[in-house]
Amino acid sequence: MKRFFLILTLLTCIFSCQEKSKSVIQLDSKKPNIILIMADDQGWGDLSVNGNTNLSTPNIDALATNGATFENFFVQPVCSPTRAELLTGRYSTRLGVYRTSAGGERMNLSETTIAEILKDTGYQTAAYGKWHNGMQPPYHPNSRGFDDYYGFTSGHWGNYFSPMLEHNGKIVKGNGFLVDDLTNHGLDFIEKNQEQPFFLYLPLNTPHSPMQVPDKYWDDFKDKHLEMKYHGEEAENENFTRAALAMVENIDYNVGRVTGKLKELKLEENTIVIYLSDNGPNGWRYNGGMRGRKGSTDEGGVRSPFFIQWKNKIQAGKEISQIAGTIDLLPTLVNLTGVEAKTEKAIDGKDLSPLILDEKPKWENRFIINHWNGKTSIRSQNYRLDDENRLYDMINDHGQTDDVSKEFPQVTDSLIKYKSKWLATIHPPEKDERPFTLGHPDYEYTQMPARDGIPHGNIERSNRYPNNTFFTNWKSIKDSITWDVEVLADGEFEVELYYTMKPENSGVAVQLSHGHSKFITRIIEPHDPPLTGMENDRDPRMESYVKDFRPKILGNIKLQKGRNPLTLKIPHMDGNGGIDVRLLMFKRIK
Repeated sequence: MKRFFLILTLLTCIFSCQEKSKSVIQLDSKKPNIILIMADDQGWGDLSVNGNTNLSTPNIDALATNGATFENFFVQPVCSPTRAELLTGRYSTRLGVYRTSAGGERMNLSETTIAEILKDTGYQTAAYGKWHNGMQPPYHPNSRGFDDYYGFTSGHWGNYFSPMLEHNGKIVKGNGFLVDDLTNHGLDFIEKNQEQPFFLYLPLNTPHSPMQVPDKYWDDFKDKHLEMKYHGEEAENENFTRAALAMVENIDYNVGRVTGKLKELKLEENTIVIYLSDNGPNGWRYNGGMRGRKGSTDEGGVRSPFFIQWKNKIQAGKEISQIAGTIDLLPTLVNLTGVEAKTEKAIDGKDLSPLILDEKPKWENRFIINHWNGKTSIRSQNYRLDDENRLYDMINDHGQTDDVSKEFPQVTDSLIKYKSKWLATIHPPEKDERPFTLGHPDYEYTQMPARDGIPHGNIERSNRYPNNTFFTNWKSIKDSITWDVEVLADGEFEVELYYTMKPENSGVAVQLSHGHSKFITRIIEPHDPPLTGMENDRDPRMESYVKDFRPKILGNIKLQKGRNPLTLKIPHMDGNGGIDVRLLMFKRIK
């Protein structure tokens, strides 16, 4: 009799399990790991799996072969909005993200990230690479759910070979080529956490300029004839293209290192691996005949490769045609991992699990919105309405060459109405009223870089793109630099200045003040290194070159909670000039 009831129980379990949707994964006792790899400025067409014969990307291609491919996956036209959407599942226009620098890249503090959700449910979390969603705590990645962070929080960096980076807020020196270095940290993290669930976010920094890549990769491309070229009227810089493709092959090498580590540790069957890019290509080059590049809301500016691998859970080689986007990652990962998501805000994205796991998924038509710099386009499954309300058949016309709005007036009108309704819900700020935060009581370090400061008098920024700049041309005691700063809690801080100074200017007096707090000290020791970076650039850069800035502890300052300008002045000069300034570092000591 006992045997009969045992058999009956087993049969009941088998039949009930068969009736459940495959989109609800029956999790093992150990939740699946997640590795999320994001390239920077890589186009959809920069992969051999997408038909580009100019390069070979076997390791990235293998994610498509061994997992699922979303053929129509959309990000935003530039870096910081895409990253914010990926982390929150919400459109960037709702998040306070409206620029790529000077504070406009920060996500509002009321937002919940996928890292916070996973961390709260027992995951170990790490991010290694380009963050680009806020530097000072509580905007820093350590404040947004990541236990460990190594990389740079700015929008771009000036040197990819052993550069100045940070590790959990502390300034450190990188080790070798940056993408290799970031991957090394990722491999160490996987090794250390192989017995517990982990979330590894690898937002890599290439092929974003400056176009630097090791000789090993460049030597294969510097004289290479490009078979696949840009299709449009704009001029392609083939040298820039070669550098970008060499950088992508380096990414591919590092993706292979990550997947190889999973095989070595027998973690493949319990690890979800995702690969995508943050926007369209950063130059006119082969991109599947699509119109637009980085910065554009057209198809070529926002269509990204997207592969998701989970061995023995996701059908190998599956191709998914339904449109999807970065806003969908949070709800999808929440479902695939089986964790409970506690978010206060409504999620814009949809759970893609049915598309990924079910043979015949039930799926409703939807729209994906692309918005940047005042321009908006709407993507449906079959059409794109561009910023000028022209309609394109995206099944037969990826290049957006024929406006079919007159042929399909009802489709056009419905998309225009949807766009208008959506635009009415967003109010991009004309000026960011949020101050830069300093002295969060839970964090030891706070950086105040030149990027976030305002020069006064003769002082100039080293480049018009602020992210990796420094301040120079300090000529007068009337010159100054200010930061709009809110001190979050009373405290005493050690202040370190990263500076350069010509020998003839030795002996400047430096004054730092915030509200009623102030101190003055002198800088005696000159440090006048040359600009660097050009020696490693494969193609001339647009951004600032860099220097070896020297750190000097200026002294301690007591700061009171509140918002005031943080002001750096030179009240006395022995010579005819002052200093160049890269950043101020505040270390809480009380």
